[in-house]
Amino acid sequence: MKVLNSFPAGDPYGSWPAEEYAARCRERGQQATVVMDLDRDAFLIVALDAEAPPQAA
Repeated sequence: MKVLNSFPAGDPYGSWPAEEYAARCRERGQQATVVMDLDRDAFLIVALDAEAPPQAA
């Protein structure tokens, strides 16, 4: 898993900017999703590695 970008959780638009960024990544063929990093208080856009097994959160 690789972090592509991050957006502050305190953004007035919530997770929308992160979701829109992930959607653009998916349009380019990259497997991207949004996860919440509680320690950083941020939404992270991560690229999923198709080769790696799923990890428990």
